[in-house]
Parts: sequence; structure tokens; C-alpha cells
Amino acid sequence: MPFIKHINKKAKNETETGLSTVSSLVGGRLLNRDGTPNIQVKGMRFFERLNVYHALLSMSIWKFLLIIVLFFITINILFAGIYLGIGLDHLGGIETTTAAEKFGEAFFFSAQTFTTVGYGRISPIGFMASFVASLEALFGLLSFAIATGLMYGRFARPKAYIQYSKNALFVPFKDGVALMVRLVPYTKNYLVNVEARFTISLKIMEDGVMKNRFFSAALDISKASTLMSNWTLVHPIQQDSPLYGLTKADIATAETELLVFLEGFDESFSSTVVSRTSYTYHEFIYGAKFVPMYHPSEDGSTTILYLDKLNAYEPAPLPVSM
Repeated sequence: MPFIKHINKKAKNETETGLSTVSSLVGGRLLNRDGTPNIQVKGMRFFERLNVYHALLSMSIWKFLLIIVLFFITINILFAGIYLGIGLDHLGGIETTTAAEKFGEAFFFSAQTFTTVGYGRISPIGFMASFVASLEALFGLLSFAIATGLMYGRFARPKAYIQYSKNALFVPFKDGVALMVRLVPYTKNYLVNVEARFTISLKIMEDGVMKNRFFSAALDISKASTLMSNWTLVHPIQQDSPLYGLTKADIATAETELLVFLEGFDESFSSTVVSRTSYTYHEFIYGAKFVPMYHPSEDGSTTILYLDKLNAYEPAPLPVSM
């Protein structure tokens, strides 16, 4: 590749990224679009790498609720079996004849005990039934305390509610070209003291070995005092840019990936939040510019932000060929 010397001389090389520089050791993109690392962890036993707390906090809300419901049903089936094993004659107030009705009475008595509702029609008789009911009530209190803490943790966990444009654009910019990405907050918990960074990954042949090289890509504006509307991150492709002098074919050959990092303080959570994403060379658009996302209202009293225009762009011929 003829541009290797140029990159090594002009661009600022990121010497430590936590990722391997040997290209053959890395498969696919480095970051997924949702910001998660494109890595599968193997080589450890299942229970050694199992993190139940993190899994319950990070899974979708529907999976979380399904697990809660399945846990509730399973526990009550287990205790219903124990009551049946002890004998329903140790549960006063049961009036059933069939096996299904007996199981149903035992199951719903277990549910009432587990939730400490206790309607009073059925009650334990004798030491064994009372002992099991006491253990179940204690287990129920602890289970609901844990479930409540997990539910609160899911809602209170700091999160950057940021959406990124589907594509990164090569746009005419100040008699030259710039690489642009657009983002927007999609809730009303606006960020303050926001800082953005670009890192560009290129695969370069060095000494007969294909290597990953990571470069800082300076932004025209990298900090914002507040983020209330959309923000277009602009990397001017100047002489200190790792993309300076590269053609579209060069960018594809180097399997270029743009890593985007965003950090800001969320006043709602009173905590710093982080967001990230990436764009591979397949997701680059050449000769286009973003369409404005906001317009004044009809009476001119406010500004309307159209979130559905986040990905909208229009043609914009580049002043130089790429």
C-alpha cells in the first residue's frame, strides 16, 4: 500500500487500545453498532464467567419479566409438591376430591404463603407444615426484595440515550472533505459537558504482516457544554488525518473502521454516561450531506426536532475525487 509511510509520518498513532495489532487475530468489525465489543469469550467454565447480576440488568425488559414469572411459577410448583408430600391433611380448610384440585389448592396456598398474602381459608396444621410454610414465607420476602432491587437497578442504571446515524458521510467541508457522523439524544435527560472522540482503525501491511493500526482523528468541535439537539461530529480530512490522501479504494482495501466514543454528564442520573458505536467502510457514503433535523414551529415560538430525519442525507459532490 503506497500510503503507509504517509500515515506513519502524519497521523497520531494510538499506541494502546486494548485490541491486538495483528490483523489475523481479529475477526470482523471491532465494535458492533450498539457499541458492544464484537468478541465471544471462550476458554472458561460456564459458572466462572457467569454474572447473573449483570445478565439480569442488561437483558431486555421482556426477558427479565419472563424470568421473574417463570421463577415464581417454578418455586410455587416446588413447594406445592412438598405440601403434597407432607399430606394435605396437614393443611386445614382444603375441600377437594380429585388429584388436580388437590394440586391446585396446594399450589395457590404456596403462592399465598410465598407472597405473605394469606387469605386465611387454608392454614398449616402441625409442625412440619408450619415449618415449611415459615421457610417459604422467608424465602418469598428475600426473593421479592431481590426482584425489587433488580427492577430499581434496571430503571436507575445510568444510560446514554443516544442514537447515531446509520451511515458516516464524506462531506464537502471548507474547500476540502470531512468525515461526518450525526447523533441525537432521544429522551429529555439532556447531557452536559459532553466530549466526543474518533478513532480510526486501518489494516496495513508492515514487514510482510497485516496489522491493525489505530489513529486519533481530530474533530472540528469535540466538546459541547450541553447536548439538547442533534450534533454532527466532523473530522476534517487534513494533512494530520489518517485518511488524508486516501481514495475510496484505499479505504476499502484497509478495511477501515471508524470508532465513535461519547461521554457526558447526565443530570437526571447525576452520573457520567458513556456511549459508543462504529462504522465500517461498508457504511461510508461518499459525496453526501445530512439534511437538517430541526425547524422553527409555525408561530416561531419554539424549535421542532424531527428524530425520523436522523439518517436523512442528500447528494453533495466532493471538491476532490476519492
